[in-house]
Amino acid sequence: MSPRWPVNVTPPERVARIVIGAAAAVGGVALLTAGPGIIVLVLEVLLVLAGLDLVVTGAVGHCPLYARLHHVPSSLEGSTR
Repeated sequence: MSPRWPVNVTPPERVARIVIGAAAAVGGVALLTAGPGIIVLVLEVLLVLAGLDLVVTGAVGHCPLYARLHHVPSSLEGSTR
């Protein structure tokens, strides 16, 4: 049995993270084909990685940064999800 991280992202935020993250990842991949220069390439790769991070944290429901900051949304306080 694998350890499960506690959910610290609300359902509406999860949906927003997945939608915005997918858009950023797809946009970054689309821009990779037209980007001249190393700086532009690095920024596009960072956009793709940030988008994928949002998709993963939205799908899993756990944000490591929220955990490090001890942030729990008020709607999730006391829940055992």
